[in-house]
Amino acid sequence: MSQPVKATRTERTKRSPSSGGGESAGSRRAAAQRLSMRRKLAAAAMELFATQGYEATTVDEIAARAGVARRTFFRHFRSKEEAIFPDHDDTLVRAAAVLDAAPPHEHPLDTVCRGIKEVMRMYASAPTVSVERYRLTREVPALREREIASVARYERLFTSYLLGHFDEGAHHDGDDDPLLAEVAASAVVTAHNHVLRRWLRAGGQGDVETQLDHAFAIVRETFGSGIGARPVPAGSRPAAKVSATDEDEVVVMVARTDAPLAEVMRTIKEALKR
Repeated sequence: MSQPVKATRTERTKRSPSSGGGESAGSRRAAAQRLSMRRKLAAAAMELFATQGYEATTVDEIAARAGVARRTFFRHFRSKEEAIFPDHDDTLVRAAAVLDAAPPHEHPLDTVCRGIKEVMRMYASAPTVSVERYRLTREVPALREREIASVARYERLFTSYLLGHFDEGAHHDGDDDPLLAEVAASAVVTAHNHVLRRWLRAGGQGDVETQLDHAFAIVRETFGSGIGARPVPAGSRPAAKVSATDEDEVVVMVARTDAPLAEVMRTIKEALKR
């Protein structure tokens, strides 16, 4: 099985605003004030959603609870469902900065694993808030959709990074590297989300970073070493089903929510080798 990414790292041409070294003290203060206000509005929104319900809560009430004007709310968020995810924009910038600053010798898949740790650190920095937000997103479809949209942004970032390590002109029929890069990026995000959900269901208890490192080791083994997949015993219910189409280079996977991560990774790899 080929490696999901080339060993040669290409120079990224677009750097995130905060990844350079020339950021002024004034810019840092402004960014800190912006994040502080976003978190204040998010806390107000979560309190109201929890006490009077999501549908019954208005933007005006959220602004009033935070002690600011309605226009201040809309300077920071476009909608009330967006308000309970105040850190994703800044975390996306930090994750991009990790990719930009990666050392040339580092395997790009390892770089992506380090990048997504910024997301886990965001949740782990405020366990109580994260657990309550998880509860709300399980109960309110609109919040769940917003969360899914946020996750998709990280996946696009990491997929773009991995694909950036390929020479598109060198591709030929039967070359699966681009497909593997996209699936590998998705696997990193899936591994992260699997560990995150387990940690949130446990009330934000436990060494989540160690759990994440273990999950990433499974991803690296699956996509970086070419170790064969273990067949599913006859008569057992598969943890996941994967189908792939050569025409569009698309892989579709359906997995049980309680499926072990290692089994899901093995199933994906087996499908890619067919």
